[in-house]
Amino acid sequence: MSKKIVAFGEVVWDILPNGKVLGGTPSNLVFRCNSLGEVGFLLSRLGDDELGHAALKKLNELGISDQNVQVDAEFKTGTVEVSFDNNSESKYKVAPDVAFDHIEFSAEALKLVRETDCLFYGLLPQRFGISKNTLRELIKESPDSLHFFDLKLFEHFFNKKVVERLLRDSHIVRIKEKEVTFLAEKLQIKLTDLESFAKAMAKKYKLDLVIITLGEKGILAYHKSEGLFKEPGYKIKMLDNVGSGMAFSAGFLHYFLNGKSIAEALKFGNAAGALNTTKRGATSGFTKTDVLNFMKNTPQNS
Repeated sequence: MSKKIVAFGEVVWDILPNGKVLGGTPSNLVFRCNSLGEVGFLLSRLGDDELGHAALKKLNELGISDQNVQVDAEFKTGTVEVSFDNNSESKYKVAPDVAFDHIEFSAEALKLVRETDCLFYGLLPQRFGISKNTLRELIKESPDSLHFFDLKLFEHFFNKKVVERLLRDSHIVRIKEKEVTFLAEKLQIKLTDLESFAKAMAKKYKLDLVIITLGEKGILAYHKSEGLFKEPGYKIKMLDNVGSGMAFSAGFLHYFLNGKSIAEALKFGNAAGALNTTKRGATSGFTKTDVLNFMKNTPQNS
């Protein structure tokens, strides 16, 4: 039976150098979960404006249900200006105080999270009180669900109190390697190497699993009882890395929620993320079979 995964947070238009693309971590995760055979639910909010109407149309085209996407008459649909540095890493400038900052706690949202296998969330919708309070209630009302925190940082927002509360409420956290130094400083965790950092994070916040994605170098993870895991990257030609983190997370959840081991889940997620970087954008089509074929036919770094 397919697992239910609820992704809470932003739906935005990514304004890229060559045009606009519908994005946002939660919608990208839901798309990829659906493509791997699970049932993803998007819990978000759009403005009642031209971009909001276009977003609803695009969600339907991508096979993402808009049943739990609220429409706001006051606040506009979110946008993100995306640029790339010399290492092809994406940089984001997010418009403040938009519709996804005002996701309301509703009876429909409550019913949704009480029935889900995994509640997935990030940091960005925690900028303002409405969405922040809504997520707090959703976490409280889903005690039997897996709580997955995607701790992606944004230049204009970091609140230590909010981050630490979310960490303590989560079972799994995913962090980008390039953001570890900043987090170690802000969270007052001594940083000697990634392994000790992951172990210290798990201990300090009572996390089950800390995952650090290393880009082309693969994955490092630490589990509270099973210890350290490493998964090397793949030898590939990258087009872009937009959506690769969500492809990893969706792949990991697909295996983990269906009873596979942590090692197997990390391996499959790593391959899904790598395959995503060989394609353009976050919503390029590929299936579980494509990921398995990629694993079989693509060499990994030593």
